[in-house]
Amino acid sequence: MGQDSIVLLGVNHKKTPLEIREKMALSGGYEEPLQKLRELKGLKEYYLLSTCNRVEILFTCQEPEQMRREVLDLLFAGKVSREEVAGCIYVYENQEAVHHIFMVSSSLDSMIVGESQILGQLKEAFRHASQQNTAGLILNKLLHKSFSVAKRVRTETRIGASAVSISYAAVELGRKIFGDLHGKCVMLIGAGEMAELAAEHLVGQGIQEVVVANRTLERAMKLAARFQGRAVGLDEIVEQLLDVDILISSTGAQGLVLFKKDISQLMRRRRNKPLFFIDIAVPRDLDPEINTLENVYLYDIDDLQSVVEMNREQREKEAVKAQRIVEEETLKFQRWLEGMEVTPTIVDLRAVAESICQAELAKTLPRLNGISSKERKSIERMASSIVAKMLYHPMRYLKTDHACIAQSERIMQVRTLFQLNELNEHYKQTGD
Repeated sequence: MGQDSIVLLGVNHKKTPLEIREKMALSGGYEEPLQKLRELKGLKEYYLLSTCNRVEILFTCQEPEQMRREVLDLLFAGKVSREEVAGCIYVYENQEAVHHIFMVSSSLDSMIVGESQILGQLKEAFRHASQQNTAGLILNKLLHKSFSVAKRVRTETRIGASAVSISYAAVELGRKIFGDLHGKCVMLIGAGEMAELAAEHLVGQGIQEVVVANRTLERAMKLAARFQGRAVGLDEIVEQLLDVDILISSTGAQGLVLFKKDISQLMRRRRNKPLFFIDIAVPRDLDPEINTLENVYLYDIDDLQSVVEMNREQREKEAVKAQRIVEEETLKFQRWLEGMEVTPTIVDLRAVAESICQAELAKTLPRLNGISSKERKSIERMASSIVAKMLYHPMRYLKTDHACIAQSERIMQVRTLFQLNELNEHYKQTGD
């Protein structure tokens, strides 16, 4: 019986429409589908990952083609038809499966290359597989390795260092202006989604206070409560800016909300303390002339988009380095797998040779009358040394890569040449 195959089945944002991904998502958690997979006797080890952008099943088995069909039917029958997923599902085996897992963990297969969320999702999914004892020697090794590959990519490249979303680009610019954002105050004018996301990122960076100004006070109060902040009316904006460090504006107004003259007077009262404006509205909320004032920094949606594009190009350059790391680690893991494949033959070869050695010593030593204990041990050591020297070249042949002969073929040759299957069984049964 050959070594188990590593198989990965999946759908993701690249190949599969959202409506199909939604049907296949494991919305009820991992416990039930992991338990269901126990019904498939052909599976050795298995693991599931479900996120908003992908659903993947990783498993080991002896019959890959048969188990692919059985796994898909078991998990997704009644949710999607075979016709719906025919052109969507990707299948990877062995080295390709290993490579894919490393690409996913390193966020090189993510919608936003370099995002860090996927690694946490992988670890959470692995925790469930570990609790259910569905990941054995191979998958435990593979998934732990995927975590260390992701760490190496983060350490050796800057793939996650630059913002690639409008909301996070605003935070990055804020850090450049203020350095440390701890203790700063941010004001939201309007309740647009991008402004809300930017505020969320800013709070994560240590912003102390959030003030929300909106045309509808109820909406302002609701959003402020989310950030443990406070709500104010639109007519209070200029006065409230006296203590604000960052303003994010995203109203649906047809005209400007703040003018240069408003801020010019305000800055004198602030004693020129820096003020950072982010105008995400289209059409713009803030007078472009505001940017001409000293210690006032105004960025609009185009400015932020330029930052995002520049950073995305930087990430793409870093992704090339990251892919090289993934290739290296895939080859290393493949060598470990090949070592696993050859180990049983090495063990059998040594066992058979040792059995022959012991059997011959048992026949010979009783005939040597009058030898001392020391002489007996010398003969035993000599016999073991002969065995080790005889096995050296077959062992090396098994372990060393050959350009023209696959490892599976080398294993078969050695097992056939030394009659390992027959002799090993014979010595197990008779001890002769």
